[in-house]
Amino acid sequence: MQHCRMTTLPLSKRGSLTLPPALRRKMGLDKLRNPMLLVEERDGGLFLHPAMAMPVRDVTKAQIKAWIARDEADMKAFKAAPKLKKK
Repeated sequence: MQHCRMTTLPLSKRGSLTLPPALRRKMGLDKLRNPMLLVEERDGGLFLHPAMAMPVRDVTKAQIKAWIARDEADMKAFKAAPKLKKK
């Protein structure tokens, strides 16, 4: 079982969040010149993951094929999952 910590963050009127320094250090964002986060909406929540942008020319064909295979497997599993009934 994985233990998780929760932190309450204020949301500005413009939709901005400020991550506390300790959290930025823990995620390794403090070491990046232009930190980015991938925001994933899942199970009624938002999940933040460190992300980075890189030119496509720097990504190997094998890596791209692996990403496509993973995405196709995820979509197959999604389509096979039982559908929730609307109330």
